[in-house]
Amino acid sequence: MKVGIIDGSVREGRKSTTVAEWVKQNADSHGGAEFEIVSLAEFNIPILTSATVPGAANRQYDTPEVQKWSEAIDSFDAFIFVTPEYNHGVPGALKNAFDSIGPEWQNKPAAIVSYGADNGVRAVEQWRQILANFNMHVVRSQVSLSLFTEFSETGVSPEERRTGEINGLLDQLIAAGK
Repeated sequence: MKVGIIDGSVREGRKSTTVAEWVKQNADSHGGAEFEIVSLAEFNIPILTSATVPGAANRQYDTPEVQKWSEAIDSFDAFIFVTPEYNHGVPGALKNAFDSIGPEWQNKPAAIVSYGADNGVRAVEQWRQILANFNMHVVRSQVSLSLFTEFSETGVSPEERRTGEINGLLDQLIAAGK
């Protein structure tokens, strides 16, 4: 099983990259699948303006950026979304990227790692509703990190209990992918 760890922010100085790296380090130690970070910022996905609904585009999209995104996402069997919470919700760039393609997400398992002022839990709940639209099985376990207590000048510094949480999340995700 090949799992894409989606680094879900495009902001300069984003914390999602260090969180995605922490997830990958733990995932590689955990084993059971092949893990790869997919950095949303590298794709430069334009705002969705296509007249063709992505679900009806047959994986043939209007821009080279979206086509490249489609091919990258389609290569994975499951996902771990690393999402910040912006203004009590999901980040616009990640939602736009998700909406820009369609069948590439269908029926694939997913897990969510969030961070924010309130640990990103509101973004997680919104993502659960969004991912359900593509019949994605979102595992129950999640990891939610506090901007105030689990980040330092050098990156992410998760509480000790997060190791058990990420391992539980990985166990559930790998089981869902079998």
